[in-house]
Amino acid sequence: MPNPIVWWELATHDQEKSAKFFQDVFGWDLKKENDVGFYKMNHEPPQITGGGIFTLKRAKLPFVSLYIQVEDIHAKAKEVAEHGGLIKDPPFEISPDVWLCLFNEPSGVEFAMIQQN
Repeated sequence: MPNPIVWWELATHDQEKSAKFFQDVFGWDLKKENDVGFYKMNHEPPQITGGGIFTLKRAKLPFVSLYIQVEDIHAKAKEVAEHGGLIKDPPFEISPDVWLCLFNEPSGVEFAMIQQN
């Protein structure tokens, strides 16, 4: 694919709290880069493998969603809540064997989890 998305950023009110949340819940390897002042996660090769564009139906404002792949979406939803996140849409099946769950990390930014069996 020409010009793939290879970087993402999360602007938060408390980078330490948000970094700890993603480390604890999803096992992300985040390292504080003191020279630039933020936490950085590296993956080789880049992990974003697809995406899509659609017209809003339910949501009122435009947005970008990042989907985190998980093996057990119900267990991860419980972990999100236990670590200070907010479940916005509990796990639901969008097609056979594909489940989604929308959540806010502790500072309120929305993310999505996806389980594909």
